[in-house]
Amino acid sequence: MGEKESNVKGMLTLEQLEAAIRGGSIDTLILAICDMQGRLMGKRLTGDYVLRQGIVKGTHFCVYLLGTDMAMNTPTGYQLMSWESGYGDWLAAPDWTTLRMIPWLDKTAMVLCDVLDEKTGLLVPIAPRTILKAQLEKAAEKGVRFKAASELEFYLFKEPYDAIYRKNYSGMQAAGHYNEDYHLLQGTRNEPIYRTIRNQMIEAGIPIESSKGEAYTGQHEMNLLYGDALVSADRHLLFKHGVKEIAIQHDCAVTFMAKPHHQWTGSSGHLHISMWDAEEERNLFYDPQAEPHHMSESIRHFLGGVLAFTRDFSLCFASNINSYKRYASESWAPVSLVWSVDNRTSGFRIVGERQSLRIENRIPGADMNPYLAYAAMIGAGMYGVESKLEPPPEFKGNAYARCDLPRIPSTLGEAKELWRESPVVQRVFGEQVAQHYYNMARVEQQAFDAVVTDWERSRYFEQG
Repeated sequence: MGEKESNVKGMLTLEQLEAAIRGGSIDTLILAICDMQGRLMGKRLTGDYVLRQGIVKGTHFCVYLLGTDMAMNTPTGYQLMSWESGYGDWLAAPDWTTLRMIPWLDKTAMVLCDVLDEKTGLLVPIAPRTILKAQLEKAAEKGVRFKAASELEFYLFKEPYDAIYRKNYSGMQAAGHYNEDYHLLQGTRNEPIYRTIRNQMIEAGIPIESSKGEAYTGQHEMNLLYGDALVSADRHLLFKHGVKEIAIQHDCAVTFMAKPHHQWTGSSGHLHISMWDAEEERNLFYDPQAEPHHMSESIRHFLGGVLAFTRDFSLCFASNINSYKRYASESWAPVSLVWSVDNRTSGFRIVGERQSLRIENRIPGADMNPYLAYAAMIGAGMYGVESKLEPPPEFKGNAYARCDLPRIPSTLGEAKELWRESPVVQRVFGEQVAQHYYNMARVEQQAFDAVVTDWERSRYFEQG
């Protein structure tokens, strides 16, 4: 089973934090929340302030952080925050089980926070971490827990972010000059930074299983060790943030965009998930007597829910305009919502044996918000368990070659309307969350639709 967070290298207790501050080995504490787009937002507190004032309560932040677009604009349409309501404060309340060293930042520790309404003392329902916790609590009431892990792909560039920005994100050269999928020789060229990432993640309490070259020039994959679903989502978020910070320190850049260039292979964010009993001793997906593939009734019904409602929840797996550019035939990104055993053309694979039997969801891109993606998969799956939904028969063959299979939405516009019209999204997440994230998608689509692109100019300027 996955390690408990308290037993993982790099994690700290409050007592260890205080001792480290007094001893001078830590002088900065970061308090961080996750925003809707899957980014870390927060404050850096001085060690001196922590010792003088204490921070058991947490720190305040403006509510607008959970109501912006990617560019930090404050669009209309959000019920919980607006200029009319004055953009007040919420509380970032530390979850001290997440306290850890950040080895790539000098003398720095970090703690992830939940978002509280200080007036009511309740978790703010639209915060991504709250959304996942709500699904896990509902599952716990039924006596089940979830373990999960993420596989994340990204592109490395041997030039810094600001240089890429100054040339308007054009002419970018990914690190390498040929496809490096599993290729040890090509991987060696960038091994110094990949090795730094692997080792410093482990030092930060984010266990890494392995890394490998991926299916295009300069593309790489790292696999995180599995564990409790909330812990794994936390690690996923910190990993993405940390990789970018390490790249900055090496005058490099990385991107987790789902499709950085139309000619390049997309970057995936595969999710592996399994269901366990309350004591975390037995994988409920595995039944030694069941056929086929020892798949229990629980995994069948869970898979039935996921297959039935992934289209409804696709905003959680692919949340922006670019996310949908990744879904293309014979691209290593799935387009069909079918399941198979060890078949990479299907949206869902059944992998592992006995206690490691699990579902691999190949739908999400590397740009996903992990809390939302984990929550959507668990919510849809548990709906299937409660409703005893049976999945269709196992798909065999090349799913890319079939046009009659259910497919992931092809655009954000299609996805947001499926989300808005879905009674299952409303039931699983609640009306407030459903409305909030519909507005997020609406704002993103509206921003894209207002821009004239280089593609349009090159196509229509002379000949249109």
